[in-house]
Amino acid sequence: MELPLVRVTRHYRFTAAHFYYDPALSESENRRRFGKCANRHGHGHNYRVEVTLRGPTHPDTGMLIDLRDLDQMVEERVLEPLDHRNLNVELEWFRRRLPTSENLALFVWERLAALLEGKLERVRIHESEDLSAEYDGSGAESEVDA
Repeated sequence: MELPLVRVTRHYRFTAAHFYYDPALSESENRRRFGKCANRHGHGHNYRVEVTLRGPTHPDTGMLIDLRDLDQMVEERVLEPLDHRNLNVELEWFRRRLPTSENLALFVWERLAALLEGKLERVRIHESEDLSAEYDGSGAESEVDA
């Protein structure tokens, strides 16, 4: 009997500070390119993260995944490193790239994909009420810092 495929999306929250600044550019070019986000003292957001899984339900439990297991993975691999941090300063991963919503989606994907055994379908990061970015693993080559 072939089991039906389902999607499950779990929502999480974290708070972090960041700024956009390219050291290869002048101060004025950084301000022109990134506006207020180029303030090297940073600014913060209350981010929302959506983790969407897809796969068959377990025949005994009717669940795609035990949510306690997912919550523990996300807590350890995503929330602990990101929550109440200055992303530019405290995370090596963001010393090599700007901490945009797009790059946060990539970061979360890379931290979870291998642990979820092919079930991870999408990561969406909401930086604000009117800005979100998502990633579905397309073209991924893992660079996660252990």
